[in-house]
Amino acid sequence: MKGLARINVVLTWLAVAMFVGCSGGGGGGGSGADSSSGASAGSGTSSGSGSSGSGSGSTSGSTSGSTSGSTSGSTSGSTTGSTSGTGTSGSGTTTGSGTGTGSTTGSGSGSAATPVDVATYHNDIGRTGQQLAETQLTLANVNATTFGKLGFDTVDGKVDAEPLYLAKVTVGGAVHNVLYVATEADSVYAFDADSGTQLWKVSTIGSGETTSDDMGCFQITPQIGITSTPVIDRTRGPNGAIYVVAMTKDSSGGYHHRIHALDITTGAELFGGPTEVAATYPGSGPYSNNGQVTFNPSQYAERQSLLLLNGQIYTGWTSHCDNGQYNGWVIAYNASTLKQSSVLNLTPNGTEGSIWMSGAGMASDGQSIYFLDANGTFDTTLNSSGNPTAGDYGNSFIKLNTASGLAVGDYFAMSNTAAESQADEDLGSGGALVLPDLADSGGTVHHLSLGAGKDAIIYVVNRDSMGKFSSSGNNIYQQINGQLGGPEFGMPAYFNNTVYFGAIGDSIKAFSLANAQLASTPVSHTPGTFGAPGSTPSISANGSSNGILWAVENGTIAVLHAYNAANLASEIYNSNQAANARDQVGQGNKFITPMIANGKVYVGTATGVAVFGLLSGS
Repeated sequence: MKGLARINVVLTWLAVAMFVGCSGGGGGGGSGADSSSGASAGSGTSSGSGSSGSGSGSTSGSTSGSTSGSTSGSTSGSTTGSTSGTGTSGSGTTTGSGTGTGSTTGSGSGSAATPVDVATYHNDIGRTGQQLAETQLTLANVNATTFGKLGFDTVDGKVDAEPLYLAKVTVGGAVHNVLYVATEADSVYAFDADSGTQLWKVSTIGSGETTSDDMGCFQITPQIGITSTPVIDRTRGPNGAIYVVAMTKDSSGGYHHRIHALDITTGAELFGGPTEVAATYPGSGPYSNNGQVTFNPSQYAERQSLLLLNGQIYTGWTSHCDNGQYNGWVIAYNASTLKQSSVLNLTPNGTEGSIWMSGAGMASDGQSIYFLDANGTFDTTLNSSGNPTAGDYGNSFIKLNTASGLAVGDYFAMSNTAAESQADEDLGSGGALVLPDLADSGGTVHHLSLGAGKDAIIYVVNRDSMGKFSSSGNNIYQQINGQLGGPEFGMPAYFNNTVYFGAIGDSIKAFSLANAQLASTPVSHTPGTFGAPGSTPSISANGSSNGILWAVENGTIAVLHAYNAANLASEIYNSNQAANARDQVGQGNKFITPMIANGKVYVGTATGVAVFGLLSGS
């Protein structure tokens, strides 16, 4: 581990290191932009630069979170495509959730609504975290009298991945809303999302193998199985596919990473899978021979959430506690065949530079990929294009081109990037968010992305010209210092022209957007603070109304909080309010992102998923 000086936070760095881990490598147990342009749901403008969203207004029928056109904008009706952006509109009606049966306590009957899929981390490929088709949960009924814990779906290991949700899936001849849960025991579960009944369970462990041990690192412990949030594509295979990356250990002590595509209705392997993760890349870095660097599976974990973009599954790789030597790898697989389609090493002639982002996922505008890379080698000697001469991009805000295979298309690096890497104050603990297109006061449209890391600085980049590196100062669209009260170990959310950050030891803070600029000070903040590892918020709303910010406070017993998204000073619910521990979440787990779908809120824990919703009769 590197030195921990120079981050001025409310918590001491010793406490932070004990809980979240200070390394630029993998974080422990436990990511299109929004589907609207500006504040209105279902507008036709996508958040990506380039092609526009494929739909506008309301649509008939249900909208699938796993389907979209070529951008991260909203998707109309049953339109299908190759990315995992989330549609938000739909005028079709369904019956309420009914009375639940099975392993969880049933929910009350909900109002008629069209359920919307949550098929990727933080709702869409822009990683906005907003679910804009929530008609059941409102500012009026989310309180300890009418809202609470409905039940608990027990599983066989830690739930570090965000649970995912699909509406109206036919399983065993019956139609279900389905909750998908992946565990560190290398299992994938499908539950009826309304009753809690287990529909199927599969193990991704190979014959004669076990889950991986924790590699002597406290960050993902006591076992490593499926750590990253899967991604779902309803258009693949006979019924749709859920993609997961699983780590195992064989009887000879060898380690394996495999990408699986499972049928969403049965859990059966698809496309001849799984595929063993293996890669080489030109370079002289760790595990290199004859000018080729080799991916060593024992050195890596797939912590960041999977990205589905234009028919490709993108994986990103991190280390175990900065132990040993490693690089930053991005490896892509064809979603229809599971064959490897592209490989990129971000520090091929250096070391480190991993991708983990506290479990957030690489983001996209529908064409390119954006993420924050962790501490590692950055070549401050640049070529005529302003790029590092040896191709080493450690501790940078990176844009990847994907049209002709993976390649760095642009980047931003701080003027003190090398010093930050040396002090372990890098960007890599935070996730990137792709904002919708924003116009300035003169009407010029800007394509922006933002994020923050361990230095507690908010960086806003122009996706069309990110700024590259200069030793004399930061060439960046906008930079906000001194407003986050601690390092960011997670990612922000976006809703209604507002960005929400939940840093360590800090309150969750709301920063407004106006004229394509992020406010330099927050417009509201939560009454209380969140200890390590902070919080990654999620938003539920019905279009631009009834916006609720949801956040999990970690601890021996985790706490689910709900706030008025328009004024975070107003906490409308938390799971400690009801008498007799009625709503207790269970044992906390770091980097947990709450997921909202069809009137319910799902929270991963160390032993399963807590399910919250409107109480019977409310």
